[in-house]
This record gives sequence, structure tokens and C-alpha cells, in this order.
Amino acid sequence: MDDLSFLEQDAVAVARRLLGWRFYRQDASGLVGGVIIETEAYTEDDAASHTFNGQTNRNKVMFGSAGHLYVYFTYGMHYCVNIVAGHDGRGEGVLLRALVPDQGIDIISQRRHSQPDNMLVNGPAKLCQALNIGRDDNGKAVNQGEFLLLPPDKPIFNVQATERIGIKKNTSYNWRFIADVK
Repeated sequence: MDDLSFLEQDAVAVARRLLGWRFYRQDASGLVGGVIIETEAYTEDDAASHTFNGQTNRNKVMFGSAGHLYVYFTYGMHYCVNIVAGHDGRGEGVLLRALVPDQGIDIISQRRHSQPDNMLVNGPAKLCQALNIGRDDNGKAVNQGEFLLLPPDKPIFNVQATERIGIKKNTSYNWRFIADVK
């Protein structure tokens, strides 16, 4: 399997570097996923992060080894998934915000209730719904089971850094990264 040691860097560096990587889930329905095109970084020094106030039962995965999934429930109805970054003991992660699907598109379309192609996986909750990610996936490691993180097929050149969205604190941090993959 490919070297994922870059995940041990700070979350901001990892968020940018994950663009173009491919994220998949292999389950009973088949292989589903695609190219990561949007991410957001969160660190324990960031008031918008779930780790800002220290380790709890809910966020303890974020303080563990890089390359594990931190799955959380938000707004009482949606799951979101982060890939843990940084070093053990430091609460950092990268929220996966959007993919361009290239595997299991028919499965994704069914799970997303036949939304238009450009709306299938263009948000963190949509990504979790498309890949059937939920509470039971919290703490699972990439490339050690059903979740795969594979290197890019081609380099990403056009990357835009913007303010994060959907949060109320530290909104001015340009820690949201978007790739133009044409």
C-alpha cells in the first residue's frame, strides 16, 4: 500500500495534500468513492474544532493515530467524516467535503436519491450518505479494511484556499481547500 506518512503532518498541510487523492469504501454494495476535491483543516488550537476543549469520549479518535476516521453526527441528522492528521496526542483532522465520484456511481446515485451528478457528493453530509458512512465507522483506519485512500492518478495544480464554511468561530482561516479537476 502507498505511504501515508504525510498524514502525520499538521492538518492544514494534510488538507491541501489530500486534494486529488482517491477515497473509497468497499462494502457489500461494491466499491464506491472518487477523487477528493474539497477539504477543511481543524486543529486543537482552533476554536471551531471539536478538539479545542480537549479530549472527550466523543472526539478521542482525533487525538489518536493519523489515518483513522473521525465520524460525527451533526444538526441531529447528518454524518461527517474527517481523516485524523498530525501526531498522536494532538487533536487534528481533515474534513472531507467533496468528491468527484469515479467508482460505484450507480450505487451513489441510488443512495443520494438520484440527485443530479453535480450534486451527488458535493458536501460533507452528502459524501457520508453516498459512501454509507455512519457512527459505526468512527475509528476505522484507512487502507486496513473497507476504506481506501489511494494516491492521485494525476497531479493537482489549481488549488484555491478559502475561508471555511458552516462554522461560527475562526471563519477567516483560509483552511478550506478546493481543487479544480478538469
